Amino acid sequence: MRILIANDDGYLAPGIAALVQACEGLGTVDVFAPERNASGTSNALTLHQPLSLHTAANGFNYVSGTPSDSVHLALTAGLIPKPDLVLSGINNGANMGDDTLYSGTVAAATEGHLFGVPAIAFSLVEKGWQHLDAATRVARRVIEHALAQRASEGQGTRPWLLNVNIPARADADQLAWEVTRLGRRHASFPAEPQRNPRGDLFYWIGSAGAALDDAEGTDFHAIREGRVSITPLQVDMTDHARLPAWQDWVRRR
Repeated sequence: MRILIANDDGYLAPGIAALVQACEGLGTVDVFAPERNASGTSNALTLHQPLSLHTAANGFNYVSGTPSDSVHLALTAGLIPKPDLVLSGINNGANMGDDTLYSGTVAAATEGHLFGVPAIAFSLVEKGWQHLDAATRVARRVIEHALAQRASEGQGTRPWLLNVNIPARADADQLAWEVTRLGRRHASFPAEPQRNPRGDLFYWIGSAGAALDDAEGTDFHAIREGRVSITPLQVDMTDHARLPAWQDWVRRR
């Protein structure tokens, strides 16, 4: 078993060390992560400048780029054998609903999925790393259960992509799991203008909005009810339900 681990909080974040700990005894672990915090970078690849790669004293590899860069480099530069599993996280904060479109944590897992490797993104719902030890135990159980599922399915099956959100609770490893769909958020709060000491105007992107669709079955609802949310994701963004309507629109041109 070979496992590739990445994140978007940077190679020094407590969450990635926790995820490495969660994989102890499962096989060979390779870590490729951004040099700095790269939250909100989504699936961006660095195309207009070279990437540097360094190895920290603890053996973690860090890349001067995005989470997707980190996984892409590991999988395409001949640096490691192809892994059996790609993991991302544990993120400092939730990645639910629309967050998944912006999340570097989810993007790192998605990059592995695009290369045909099963992948899981892990997030600790509350910022601040509280009860990270309990979240680590949850991650271990999810990984073991997913690997058992992969073994039962066989090597020829289509790789899956899971987004796991874990409540920041001391008893997180005792909570039920729920397979969910993505909820939706309201639009984010307005961008906030500020001036620096020289009077130049700049802006901070506003914080995320509240939940809009948090009905039963969504990731928001599961977390609110004190459960671990596991959402199967796919890359295909095609609006399949509306394809016939758009095809009719083209025929009527």
